[in-house]
Amino acid sequence: MTNHSEAADRPGEQITLRGPGELADALQYLMGFRPDDSVVLVALHGERGCFGGRVRLGIPEQEQDWPSVAEQLAQCLVSGSERRNGKPDGIVVFLCREPAEKEAGHAVMERLRPLAEALRTACRALDAPVVEALCLSDGRYWSYVCPEGRCCPEDGTPMALPGTSVMAATATYAGIQMRGRLREMEVRLAPLQGGVVAEQERALDAAGMALIPRMLDDVSRDQVEDDTVALARLIMARLRAAPPAGAARQGDAGDDALLGSDEAASLIIGLQDRWTRDRVAQWMEGEQAASALRLWRALARRCVGPYAEHAAAPLTLAGWVAWSLGDEPEARIGLGMALRVDPRYTFAQLLHQACNEGLDPEALRKCLRGDRDGRDGRDGRDGRDGRDGGDGGDGRDAEGAAPRRPSSHTAGDPTTRRGKGRPGNMSGPQGPACTKRDSGPRASGDAPGRTRRRTGGRGTRSGR
Repeated sequence: MTNHSEAADRPGEQITLRGPGELADALQYLMGFRPDDSVVLVALHGERGCFGGRVRLGIPEQEQDWPSVAEQLAQCLVSGSERRNGKPDGIVVFLCREPAEKEAGHAVMERLRPLAEALRTACRALDAPVVEALCLSDGRYWSYVCPEGRCCPEDGTPMALPGTSVMAATATYAGIQMRGRLREMEVRLAPLQGGVVAEQERALDAAGMALIPRMLDDVSRDQVEDDTVALARLIMARLRAAPPAGAARQGDAGDDALLGSDEAASLIIGLQDRWTRDRVAQWMEGEQAASALRLWRALARRCVGPYAEHAAAPLTLAGWVAWSLGDEPEARIGLGMALRVDPRYTFAQLLHQACNEGLDPEALRKCLRGDRDGRDGRDGRDGRDGRDGGDGGDGRDAEGAAPRRPSSHTAGDPTTRRGKGRPGNMSGPQGPACTKRDSGPRASGDAPGRTRRRTGGRGTRSGR
Protein backbone atom coordinates (compact mmCIF):
# COMPACT_ATOMS: atom_id res chain seq x y z
CA MET A 1 0.00 0.00 0.00
CA THR A 2 1.25 3.44 -0.86
CA ASN A 3 0.39 6.60 0.99
CA HIS A 4 0.35 9.92 -0.84
CA SER A 5 -0.47 13.31 0.57
CA GLU A 6 -0.31 16.78 -0.83
CA ALA A 7 -0.56 20.36 0.34
CA ALA A 8 -3.04 22.36 -1.66
CA ASP A 9 -1.97 25.88 -0.85
CA ARG A 10 -0.77 26.89 -4.30
CA PRO A 11 -1.89 30.31 -5.43
CA GLY A 12 -4.27 30.47 -8.35
CA GLU A 13 -7.77 31.27 -9.48
CA GLN A 14 -10.46 30.28 -6.99
CA ILE A 15 -13.63 28.60 -8.20
CA THR A 16 -16.73 27.49 -6.38
CA LEU A 17 -17.89 23.89 -6.67
CA ARG A 18 -21.62 23.36 -6.30
CA GLY A 19 -22.86 19.92 -5.41
CA PRO A 20 -21.37 16.43 -5.36
CA GLY A 21 -21.20 16.20 -9.16
CA GLU A 22 -18.70 19.04 -9.49
CA LEU A 23 -16.87 17.74 -6.44
CA ALA A 24 -16.51 14.31 -8.05
CA ASP A 25 -15.22 15.85 -11.27
CA ALA A 26 -12.71 18.00 -9.37
CA LEU A 27 -10.87 15.03 -7.87
CA GLN A 28 -8.72 14.33 -10.92
CA TYR A 29 -7.60 17.97 -11.03
CA LEU A 30 -6.81 18.00 -7.31
CA MET A 31 -4.61 14.93 -7.69
CA GLY A 32 -3.17 15.60 -11.15
CA PHE A 33 -4.41 12.21 -12.40
CA ARG A 34 -7.44 9.95 -12.17
CA PRO A 35 -6.92 7.72 -9.16
CA ASP A 36 -7.73 4.03 -9.57
CA ASP A 37 -8.56 1.67 -6.70
CA SER A 38 -7.90 4.49 -4.27
CA VAL A 39 -9.28 6.10 -1.17
CA VAL A 40 -8.68 9.87 -1.11
CA LEU A 41 -9.29 12.23 1.80
CA VAL A 42 -9.32 15.99 1.22
CA ALA A 43 -9.24 18.54 4.06
CA LEU A 44 -11.58 21.55 4.06
CA HIS A 45 -10.80 24.81 5.85
CA GLY A 46 -12.91 27.80 6.81
CA GLU A 47 -16.57 28.62 6.37
CA ARG A 48 -16.30 28.36 2.58
CA GLY A 49 -14.67 24.95 2.73
CA CYS A 50 -11.42 25.76 0.92
CA PHE A 51 -9.42 22.70 -0.11
CA GLY A 52 -6.37 21.89 1.97
CA GLY A 53 -4.13 18.86 2.16
CA ARG A 54 -5.09 15.44 0.83
CA VAL A 55 -3.97 11.87 1.28
CA ARG A 56 -4.35 8.94 -1.09
CA LEU A 57 -4.01 5.24 -0.40
CA GLY A 58 -4.67 2.15 -2.44
CA ILE A 59 -7.84 0.45 -1.17
CA PRO A 60 -6.78 -2.53 0.98
CA GLU A 61 -8.07 -5.81 -0.38
CA GLN A 62 -8.76 -7.28 3.07
CA GLU A 63 -11.89 -5.81 4.61
CA GLN A 64 -10.65 -6.55 8.13
CA ASP A 65 -7.88 -3.99 7.53
CA TRP A 66 -10.30 -1.16 6.76
CA PRO A 67 -10.92 0.15 10.32
CA SER A 68 -7.20 0.44 11.15
CA VAL A 69 -6.41 1.92 7.74
CA ALA A 70 -9.22 4.45 8.16
CA GLU A 71 -7.77 5.56 11.50
CA GLN A 72 -4.28 5.91 10.03
CA LEU A 73 -5.50 7.91 7.03
CA ALA A 74 -7.59 10.24 9.17
CA GLN A 75 -4.71 10.80 11.58
CA CYS A 76 -2.28 11.41 8.71
CA LEU A 77 -4.50 14.04 7.10
CA VAL A 78 -5.41 15.83 10.31
CA SER A 79 -1.89 15.90 11.75
CA GLY A 80 -0.40 17.03 8.43
CA SER A 81 -3.03 19.75 8.09
CA GLU A 82 -2.39 20.97 11.63
CA ARG A 83 1.29 21.48 10.81
CA ARG A 84 0.51 23.57 7.74
CA ASN A 85 -2.95 25.14 7.60
CA GLY A 86 -4.52 24.31 10.94
CA LYS A 87 -6.96 21.60 11.88
CA PRO A 88 -9.49 20.81 9.11
CA ASP A 89 -13.04 22.01 9.63
CA GLY A 90 -14.29 19.13 7.51
CA ILE A 91 -13.17 16.29 5.26
CA VAL A 92 -14.33 14.97 1.89
CA VAL A 93 -13.90 11.25 1.20
CA PHE A 94 -13.58 9.70 -2.27
CA LEU A 95 -13.63 5.94 -2.90
CA CYS A 96 -12.56 5.15 -6.46
CA ARG A 97 -12.81 1.65 -7.89
CA GLU A 98 -13.89 0.30 -11.26
CA PRO A 99 -16.27 -2.69 -11.27
CA ALA A 100 -14.98 -6.17 -12.00
CA GLU A 101 -16.17 -8.08 -15.05
CA LYS A 102 -19.98 -8.38 -15.04
CA GLU A 103 -20.17 -6.28 -11.88
CA ALA A 104 -22.30 -3.13 -11.64
CA GLY A 105 -21.08 0.14 -10.19
CA HIS A 106 -23.83 -0.01 -7.58
CA ALA A 107 -22.38 -3.30 -6.29
CA VAL A 108 -18.97 -1.63 -5.93
CA MET A 109 -20.55 1.19 -3.95
CA GLU A 110 -22.26 -1.22 -1.57
CA ARG A 111 -19.12 -3.32 -1.18
CA LEU A 112 -17.14 -0.23 -0.14
CA ARG A 113 -19.81 1.13 2.21
CA PRO A 114 -18.13 -0.35 5.35
CA LEU A 115 -14.90 1.46 4.40
CA ALA A 116 -16.80 4.73 4.00
CA GLU A 117 -18.40 4.24 7.41
CA ALA A 118 -15.04 3.45 9.00
CA LEU A 119 -13.58 6.63 7.54
CA ARG A 120 -16.50 8.73 8.80
CA THR A 121 -16.10 7.24 12.27
CA ALA A 122 -12.33 7.81 12.32
CA CYS A 123 -12.64 11.43 11.17
CA ARG A 124 -15.43 12.14 13.64
CA ALA A 125 -13.23 10.84 16.46
CA LEU A 126 -10.67 13.49 15.54
CA ASP A 127 -13.32 16.23 15.52
CA ALA A 128 -13.02 16.60 11.74
CA PRO A 129 -16.41 15.48 10.40
CA VAL A 130 -16.87 14.06 6.90
CA VAL A 131 -19.13 16.47 5.04
CA GLU A 132 -19.31 14.33 1.90
CA ALA A 133 -18.29 10.80 1.00
CA LEU A 134 -18.49 9.77 -2.65
CA CYS A 135 -18.00 6.52 -4.48
CA LEU A 136 -16.75 6.92 -8.06
CA SER A 137 -17.22 3.86 -10.27
CA ASP A 138 -18.09 3.10 -13.89
CA GLY A 139 -18.49 6.76 -14.85
CA ARG A 140 -21.00 7.42 -12.07
CA TYR A 141 -20.94 8.65 -8.48
CA TRP A 142 -22.88 7.82 -5.34
CA SER A 143 -23.06 9.73 -2.05
CA TYR A 144 -22.77 7.84 1.23
CA VAL A 145 -23.98 10.95 3.08
CA CYS A 146 -27.11 12.04 1.19
CA PRO A 147 -30.20 9.96 2.15
CA GLU A 148 -32.42 11.40 -0.59
CA GLY A 149 -33.11 9.02 -3.45
CA ARG A 150 -34.39 11.87 -5.61
CA CYS A 151 -31.00 13.54 -5.91
CA CYS A 152 -28.89 10.42 -5.36
CA PRO A 153 -30.58 7.57 -7.27
CA GLU A 154 -29.75 3.94 -6.60
CA ASP A 155 -28.05 3.55 -10.00
CA GLY A 156 -25.85 6.55 -9.33
CA THR A 157 -25.51 9.84 -11.16
CA PRO A 158 -23.48 10.13 -14.38
CA MET A 159 -20.33 12.17 -14.04
CA ALA A 160 -19.71 15.14 -16.32
CA LEU A 161 -18.29 14.38 -19.75
CA PRO A 162 -14.52 14.94 -19.92
CA GLY A 163 -13.64 18.56 -20.56
CA THR A 164 -17.15 19.96 -20.02
CA SER A 165 -17.09 20.98 -16.34
CA VAL A 166 -16.20 24.34 -14.82
CA MET A 167 -13.16 22.70 -13.23
CA ALA A 168 -12.00 21.38 -16.62
CA ALA A 169 -12.36 24.81 -18.18
CA THR A 170 -10.45 26.46 -15.35
CA ALA A 171 -7.68 23.86 -15.54
CA THR A 172 -7.35 24.33 -19.30
CA TYR A 173 -7.18 28.11 -18.89
CA ALA A 174 -4.52 27.73 -16.18
CA GLY A 175 -2.47 25.38 -18.37
CA ILE A 176 -2.83 22.41 -16.03
CA GLN A 177 -2.09 19.16 -17.87
CA MET A 178 -4.04 16.06 -16.92
CA ARG A 179 -1.85 12.98 -16.65
CA GLY A 180 -4.45 10.28 -17.30
CA ARG A 181 -5.23 7.40 -14.98
CA LEU A 182 -3.03 6.29 -12.14
CA ARG A 183 -2.67 2.83 -13.70
CA GLU A 184 -1.45 4.37 -16.96
CA MET A 185 1.22 6.33 -15.10
CA GLU A 186 2.32 3.31 -13.07
CA VAL A 187 2.73 1.20 -16.20
CA ARG A 188 5.57 3.49 -17.28
CA LEU A 189 7.51 2.37 -14.20
CA ALA A 190 6.31 -1.24 -13.91
CA PRO A 191 8.42 -4.28 -14.88
CA LEU A 192 8.35 -5.28 -18.53
CA GLN A 193 6.42 -8.34 -19.65
CA GLY A 194 6.95 -10.85 -22.45
CA GLY A 195 10.01 -12.38 -24.04
CA VAL A 196 12.45 -9.75 -22.76
CA VAL A 197 11.99 -10.92 -19.16
CA ALA A 198 14.03 -14.13 -19.41
CA GLU A 199 16.89 -12.36 -21.20
CA GLN A 200 16.92 -9.56 -18.61
CA GLU A 201 16.92 -12.03 -15.71
CA ARG A 202 19.94 -13.81 -17.18
CA ALA A 203 21.73 -10.49 -17.60
CA LEU A 204 20.96 -9.53 -13.99
CA ASP A 205 22.23 -12.90 -12.78
CA ALA A 206 25.49 -12.41 -14.64
CA ALA A 207 25.89 -8.79 -13.51
CA GLY A 208 25.30 -9.75 -9.90
CA MET A 209 27.89 -12.50 -10.05
CA ALA A 210 30.42 -10.14 -11.63
CA LEU A 211 29.81 -6.91 -9.71
CA ILE A 212 28.65 -7.72 -6.19
CA PRO A 213 31.95 -9.27 -5.03
CA ARG A 214 33.75 -6.18 -6.36
CA MET A 215 31.23 -3.86 -4.67
CA LEU A 216 31.96 -5.54 -1.33
CA ASP A 217 35.72 -5.26 -1.79
CA ASP A 218 37.45 -2.18 -0.36
CA VAL A 219 39.90 -2.02 -3.24
CA SER A 220 37.60 -2.38 -6.24
CA ARG A 221 34.29 -0.83 -5.16
CA ASP A 222 35.30 2.72 -6.08
CA GLN A 223 36.02 1.56 -9.61
CA VAL A 224 32.61 -0.12 -9.81
CA GLU A 225 31.01 3.16 -8.74
CA ASP A 226 32.93 5.12 -11.38
CA ASP A 227 32.13 2.54 -14.06
CA THR A 228 28.43 2.67 -13.19
CA VAL A 229 28.34 6.46 -13.37
CA ALA A 230 30.24 6.45 -16.67
CA LEU A 231 27.85 3.88 -18.18
CA ALA A 232 24.84 5.91 -17.02
CA ARG A 233 26.30 9.00 -18.68
CA LEU A 234 26.84 7.06 -21.89
CA ILE A 235 23.22 5.85 -21.97
CA MET A 236 21.91 9.34 -21.16
CA ALA A 237 23.88 10.76 -24.09
CA ARG A 238 22.35 8.05 -26.28
CA LEU A 239 18.85 8.97 -25.07
CA ARG A 240 19.43 12.68 -25.66
CA ALA A 241 20.40 11.92 -29.26
CA ALA A 242 17.01 10.22 -29.76
CA PRO A 243 14.24 12.49 -28.44
CA PRO A 244 11.03 10.60 -27.58
CA ALA A 245 8.40 10.62 -30.30
CA GLY A 246 4.67 10.06 -30.03
CA ALA A 247 2.74 9.24 -26.87
CA ALA A 248 4.38 8.35 -23.58
CA ARG A 249 4.17 4.60 -24.12
CA GLN A 250 5.74 4.94 -27.59
CA GLY A 251 8.54 7.03 -26.16
CA ASP A 252 9.17 4.47 -23.43
CA ALA A 253 9.31 1.68 -26.00
CA GLY A 254 11.90 3.67 -27.93
CA ASP A 255 13.97 4.14 -24.78
CA ASP A 256 13.77 0.41 -24.04
CA ALA A 257 15.14 -0.33 -27.50
CA LEU A 258 18.14 1.93 -26.85
CA LEU A 259 19.09 0.13 -23.64
CA GLY A 260 20.74 -3.27 -23.84
CA SER A 261 19.95 -5.98 -21.30
CA ASP A 262 23.57 -6.20 -20.15
CA GLU A 263 23.79 -2.42 -19.79
CA ALA A 264 20.57 -2.28 -17.80
CA ALA A 265 21.73 -5.11 -15.55
CA SER A 266 25.06 -3.44 -14.78
CA LEU A 267 23.35 -0.16 -13.92
CA ILE A 268 20.66 -1.80 -11.77
CA ILE A 269 23.21 -3.74 -9.73
CA GLY A 270 25.52 -0.73 -9.50
CA LEU A 271 22.74 1.51 -8.18
CA GLN A 272 22.21 -0.80 -5.21
CA ASP A 273 25.28 0.94 -3.78
CA ARG A 274 23.99 4.03 -2.04
CA TRP A 275 27.07 6.16 -2.74
CA THR A 276 26.57 5.57 -6.45
CA ARG A 277 22.87 6.31 -6.18
CA ASP A 278 23.47 9.56 -4.29
CA ARG A 279 26.07 10.58 -6.84
CA VAL A 280 23.73 10.20 -9.82
CA ALA A 281 20.94 11.93 -7.87
CA GLN A 282 22.86 15.12 -8.67
CA TRP A 283 21.51 14.88 -12.25
CA MET A 284 18.39 16.74 -11.22
CA GLU A 285 18.02 19.86 -13.33
CA GLY A 286 18.34 21.21 -16.84
CA GLU A 287 18.74 19.09 -19.94
CA GLN A 288 20.56 16.47 -17.92
CA ALA A 289 17.51 15.84 -15.71
CA ALA A 290 15.23 14.99 -18.65
CA SER A 291 17.54 12.25 -19.96
CA ALA A 292 18.21 11.00 -16.42
CA LEU A 293 14.47 10.64 -15.80
CA ARG A 294 14.09 8.61 -18.99
CA LEU A 295 16.95 6.36 -17.90
CA TRP A 296 15.57 5.80 -14.37
CA ARG A 297 12.16 4.91 -15.80
CA ALA A 298 13.75 2.44 -18.22
CA LEU A 299 15.81 0.82 -15.46
CA ALA A 300 12.75 0.47 -13.22
CA ARG A 301 11.03 -1.40 -16.06
CA ARG A 302 14.01 -3.80 -16.29
CA CYS A 303 13.73 -4.92 -12.63
CA VAL A 304 11.88 -8.11 -13.54
CA GLY A 305 11.14 -11.39 -11.81
CA PRO A 306 13.14 -11.98 -8.61
CA TYR A 307 14.83 -8.61 -9.07
CA ALA A 308 11.63 -6.58 -8.50
CA GLU A 309 12.96 -5.21 -5.20
CA HIS A 310 15.99 -3.77 -6.99
CA ALA A 311 13.61 -1.24 -8.56
CA ALA A 312 13.58 0.78 -5.32
CA ALA A 313 16.71 2.68 -6.40
CA PRO A 314 15.66 3.70 -9.95
CA LEU A 315 12.07 4.35 -8.81
CA THR A 316 13.32 6.67 -6.08
CA LEU A 317 15.62 8.45 -8.51
CA ALA A 318 12.74 8.85 -10.97
CA GLY A 319 10.55 10.27 -8.22
CA TRP A 320 13.29 12.64 -7.07
CA VAL A 321 14.03 13.99 -10.56
CA ALA A 322 10.31 14.39 -11.31
CA TRP A 323 9.87 16.34 -8.07
CA SER A 324 12.91 18.47 -8.85
CA LEU A 325 11.42 19.25 -12.28
CA GLY A 326 8.09 20.27 -10.72
CA ASP A 327 6.08 17.18 -11.70
CA GLU A 328 4.64 16.31 -8.30
CA PRO A 329 2.09 13.71 -9.50
CA GLU A 330 4.79 11.57 -11.13
CA ALA A 331 7.09 12.17 -8.17
CA ARG A 332 4.53 10.80 -5.72
CA ILE A 333 3.79 7.82 -7.94
CA GLY A 334 7.46 6.95 -8.38
CA LEU A 335 8.27 7.31 -4.68
CA GLY A 336 5.12 5.43 -3.73
CA MET A 337 6.03 2.54 -6.02
CA ALA A 338 9.55 2.50 -4.52
CA LEU A 339 8.07 2.11 -1.06
CA ARG A 340 5.72 -0.55 -2.35
CA VAL A 341 8.62 -2.77 -3.45
CA ASP A 342 10.71 -1.89 -0.38
CA PRO A 343 8.82 -0.18 2.47
CA ARG A 344 12.10 0.31 4.40
CA TYR A 345 13.95 2.14 1.63
CA THR A 346 15.06 5.17 3.62
CA PHE A 347 15.85 7.53 0.74
CA ALA A 348 12.35 7.03 -0.68
CA GLN A 349 10.79 7.47 2.77
CA LEU A 350 12.54 10.80 3.30
CA LEU A 351 11.80 12.15 -0.18
CA HIS A 352 8.18 10.98 0.03
CA GLN A 353 7.70 12.73 3.34
CA ALA A 354 9.32 15.95 2.14
CA CYS A 355 7.30 15.98 -1.08
CA ASN A 356 4.07 15.27 0.78
CA GLU A 357 4.69 18.01 3.31
CA GLY A 358 5.07 20.56 0.52
CA LEU A 359 8.76 21.27 1.13
CA ASP A 360 10.69 23.04 -1.61
CA PRO A 361 13.01 20.61 -3.46
CA GLU A 362 15.48 23.46 -3.84
CA ALA A 363 16.72 22.74 -0.31
CA LEU A 364 17.84 19.26 -1.35
CA ARG A 365 19.16 20.54 -4.68
CA LYS A 366 21.44 22.92 -2.77
CA CYS A 367 22.78 20.02 -0.72
CA LEU A 368 23.47 17.96 -3.81
CA ARG A 369 25.05 20.90 -5.63
CA GLY A 370 27.33 21.46 -2.63
CA ASP A 371 28.36 17.83 -2.65
CA ARG A 372 29.00 17.96 -6.38
CA ASP A 373 31.04 21.16 -6.10
CA GLY A 374 32.98 19.77 -3.15
CA ARG A 375 33.85 16.66 -5.12
CA ASP A 376 34.89 18.76 -8.10
CA GLY A 377 37.17 20.80 -5.84
CA ARG A 378 38.82 17.74 -4.36
CA ASP A 379 39.39 16.23 -7.79
CA GLY A 380 40.67 19.55 -9.11
CA ARG A 381 43.28 19.78 -6.39
CA ASP A 382 44.45 16.34 -7.39
CA GLY A 383 44.87 17.49 -10.97
CA ARG A 384 41.88 15.52 -12.24
CA ASP A 385 38.99 16.62 -14.39
CA GLY A 386 36.35 15.80 -11.77
CA ARG A 387 33.28 16.50 -13.88
CA ASP A 388 30.85 14.50 -11.77
CA GLY A 389 27.25 15.56 -11.97
CA GLY A 390 28.01 18.67 -14.03
CA ASP A 391 25.56 20.11 -16.49
CA GLY A 392 27.61 19.22 -19.51
CA GLY A 393 26.41 15.63 -19.60
CA ASP A 394 28.70 14.69 -22.45
CA GLY A 395 28.94 11.03 -21.47
CA ARG A 396 32.27 11.38 -19.66
CA ASP A 397 32.77 10.48 -16.02
CA ALA A 398 35.17 12.06 -13.56
CA GLU A 399 38.67 10.79 -14.26
CA GLY A 400 39.75 10.75 -10.61
CA ALA A 401 38.80 8.01 -8.19
CA ALA A 402 36.32 8.80 -5.46
CA PRO A 403 37.71 9.44 -1.97
CA ARG A 404 38.26 6.22 -0.06
CA ARG A 405 35.21 5.22 1.96
CA PRO A 406 35.37 3.51 5.33
CA SER A 407 34.93 -0.23 5.25
CA SER A 408 32.65 -0.57 8.28
CA HIS A 409 29.11 -1.82 7.61
CA THR A 410 27.12 -0.69 10.61
CA ALA A 411 23.38 -0.50 11.11
CA GLY A 412 21.62 1.81 8.66
CA ASP A 413 21.31 5.36 9.98
CA PRO A 414 19.25 7.39 7.48
CA THR A 415 21.10 10.60 8.37
CA THR A 416 24.55 9.38 7.34
CA ARG A 417 25.97 10.12 3.90
CA ARG A 418 29.45 10.36 2.49
CA GLY A 419 30.76 13.86 2.08
CA LYS A 420 29.31 17.25 2.80
CA GLY A 421 25.97 17.80 1.16
CA ARG A 422 24.60 14.26 1.11
CA PRO A 423 20.86 14.31 1.68
CA GLY A 424 20.45 13.70 5.37
CA ASN A 425 17.54 14.04 7.78
CA MET A 426 14.69 15.49 5.75
CA SER A 427 11.97 15.22 8.36
CA GLY A 428 12.27 18.73 9.71
CA PRO A 429 10.29 21.69 8.38
CA GLN A 430 13.40 23.32 6.92
CA GLY A 431 13.99 20.43 4.55
CA PRO A 432 17.10 18.36 3.87
CA ALA A 433 20.12 18.67 6.11
CA CYS A 434 23.68 18.38 4.86
CA THR A 435 25.82 16.12 7.01
CA LYS A 436 29.53 15.59 7.28
CA ARG A 437 31.35 12.47 6.22
CA ASP A 438 31.30 9.67 8.75
CA SER A 439 31.67 5.93 8.89
CA GLY A 440 28.08 5.14 7.98
CA PRO A 441 27.12 2.19 5.84
CA ARG A 442 26.85 2.02 2.10
CA ALA A 443 23.46 0.37 2.33
CA SER A 444 20.69 2.74 1.24
CA GLY A 445 17.45 1.15 2.26
CA ASP A 446 17.89 -0.13 5.79
CA ALA A 447 15.70 1.01 8.62
CA PRO A 448 17.51 2.61 11.58
CA GLY A 449 19.08 0.08 13.87
CA ARG A 450 18.80 -2.80 11.45
CA THR A 451 21.73 -4.58 9.83
CA ARG A 452 21.21 -6.48 6.60
CA ARG A 453 23.28 -9.40 5.49
CA ARG A 454 24.91 -8.44 2.23
CA THR A 455 24.76 -11.36 -0.11
CA GLY A 456 24.93 -11.58 -3.84
CA GLY A 457 22.59 -14.42 -4.65
CA ARG A 458 19.89 -14.41 -7.27
CA GLY A 459 17.18 -11.92 -6.53
CA THR A 460 18.95 -10.44 -3.50
CA ARG A 461 20.18 -6.91 -3.05
CA SER A 462 23.65 -5.97 -1.97
CA GLY A 463 24.92 -2.61 -0.88
CA ARG A 464 21.47 -1.21 -0.26
